[in-house]
Amino acid sequence: MSNDERLRTLAAAAGIAVDWIDAEGRPRKVTPEVLRRVLAELELPADSGGQIADSLEQLRRMSGELPPLLTLERGQSLDLSGHFEPGSTFELTLEDGRRHSGRLDEQARLPPIEQPGYHRLAIGAQSLTLAVAPPRCIGLDALSGHPSPRLWGLAVQLYSLRRQGDGGIGDTQALENLVHRAAREGAAGIAISPLHAMFSADTQRFSPYSPSSRLFYNVLHSAPGSILGEREVRTALEAGGLADEWQRLERLELIDWPAAADAKLRLLRLLHAEFRQGGNPLEQDFASFRRNGGEALDNHCRFEALHAYHVRHHGLYDWRRWDPALRCPGSAAVAGFAREYEDEITFHAFAQWLIVRGLERTQHAARSAGMPIGLIADLAVGADGGGSQAWSRQAELLPSLTVGAPPDILNRSGQSWGVSAFSPWGLRQHGFHAFIEMLRANLAHAGGIRIDHVMGLRRLWLIPPGAEQRDGAYLHYPQEDLMRLLALESWRHGAAILGEDLGTVPEGFRPLLAERGILGMRVLLFEQDDDGRFARPRQWPGDALATSTTHDLPTLAGWWRERDIDWRERLRLADAEASEAARRTRRRERLALREALADSGGPALDEPLDSDGLIDACVRFLGATPAPLVLLPMEDALGLDEQANLPGTIDGHPNWRRRLPVESDGLLDDAAPARRLCLLKEARGTPGGRS
Repeated sequence: MSNDERLRTLAAAAGIAVDWIDAEGRPRKVTPEVLRRVLAELELPADSGGQIADSLEQLRRMSGELPPLLTLERGQSLDLSGHFEPGSTFELTLEDGRRHSGRLDEQARLPPIEQPGYHRLAIGAQSLTLAVAPPRCIGLDALSGHPSPRLWGLAVQLYSLRRQGDGGIGDTQALENLVHRAAREGAAGIAISPLHAMFSADTQRFSPYSPSSRLFYNVLHSAPGSILGEREVRTALEAGGLADEWQRLERLELIDWPAAADAKLRLLRLLHAEFRQGGNPLEQDFASFRRNGGEALDNHCRFEALHAYHVRHHGLYDWRRWDPALRCPGSAAVAGFAREYEDEITFHAFAQWLIVRGLERTQHAARSAGMPIGLIADLAVGADGGGSQAWSRQAELLPSLTVGAPPDILNRSGQSWGVSAFSPWGLRQHGFHAFIEMLRANLAHAGGIRIDHVMGLRRLWLIPPGAEQRDGAYLHYPQEDLMRLLALESWRHGAAILGEDLGTVPEGFRPLLAERGILGMRVLLFEQDDDGRFARPRQWPGDALATSTTHDLPTLAGWWRERDIDWRERLRLADAEASEAARRTRRRERLALREALADSGGPALDEPLDSDGLIDACVRFLGATPAPLVLLPMEDALGLDEQANLPGTIDGHPNWRRRLPVESDGLLDDAAPARRLCLLKEARGTPGGRS
């Protein structure tokens, strides 16, 4: 066997796809150079025959070890023959404390367990956790109480919401105001942009899909007045000389993230200083929050303080460049730093407490108003390798490999999303702790989550440091384990799971999502066949949500008016020839969409149609699909031209900065959004709202 053949054997054993199929159906093969670079980042060196042999032996040993957690489905026997002898005695302690004793059968199988949960199994001197999952995630039928739900909701970029007193960034109070208004119309839920924790010491970074941690929240979205009282906030603004700047920031059409973040953090520090004086009736609640947050909260707050210290004194923004003694969360050096900067660490816990309590209020308001789902959180595909989650969970993450996508029809050079991924082996060796805690954190204050790039449950395109986007490889994940854990946490939290399955989707993956009760996602602008014909409503699947667009695509009005093409031309992302080709394609697509709308009861082809009429027809079209949930983006409800994010740009387009034109409690009051909600409700068969 040649070295290249041994290299491919090692790569396959490590879960790397040596061969794969691209978006155009063509077979591709990863080069030996890329395989070696990816393997090196997995700590499996492969530069020589000896290294390959050693790495294969390391994988063999790891595969033979009994992991601390095994997943199985309710009612399924568990084969333990690889670790125990037939007839071995066991003791099973269920999550509720009940105990059962017995023996493995003649094939060393554990009898089926009917109760879902995390149970403890002891056999001889060894013990492990059994995660027993229901076969499916909880469905919208269970949440709505209807066997064939035809729900609808809104999708909103939370930062874009406005209310008087928000300081220039959408917050949980503005979201709560929208929840009350949408619930009166009969909305089942509101999908929001990611609220993951960012870097408080680096306010230039604000993309919600490139967070520091997916375990905690972006404190800039907190509404401290809703927790501490508006009078306390006004007093702090005046005392800190922030009142004029606060109002200036609120008037801006685009968010000035650095300025607004600086003002918000200054306000939070003033409020914390006052809170520390004592006598506040919420002191016990804050103390309880810190205790319940445990090690994870402590680590995040320590990271925030350490990160700020290194940025301020050394200009270091990445923990991998810190002094080695501070790179380990459990080190004596970190503990010493925490003692010295205790007040700073407490401040970050205080800020987390405020936003968590705000989200709790909002979800409670949604459920109390009759929403069967309420908030639908957005789970980003990864977190920054230089951030809090990567620092605190190093054994379960791959901070040096970057998640992205291979070249496809839309991105000929591939994509790099600048975030890190879980380590499949690290997850298995540590009982999937980092994955479970992430799910729990994101389901804690929501009735559902949308998993960005849900294909990551099976595989992720990972790019070595310094490599081009195309020079990566797919790394496979323990899909069955991850989906079982997802189903278990879905039922424990009573929350629906939505999966963004757009882009290069592995063959057979969408049926598997449906089998597991994970709603896929269908976008109107993408529902075309190879001939450019748009699928009619009856042809849409009944196991995926339906929506008009996403944050990475043009709004319906912008698509109709070619605003996305204009932007790419203006920023020189496309030359004149490419732009003209895009406009020809768009003309064909507009005609094809008009034909689909006309064929489905919309305006006839010979009728004049402007962008307002187009949006109305599209809303009715989406409502007529068999999708159990239709999500209408707020930009389309309002008929706005501009999209939230233009992929491939950083500074030229105002990504993640656009604010909605009116305050959140009045967004649905104007004629256009009111008309569209009526059309959607009628198409869904739910014409009435709630009083």
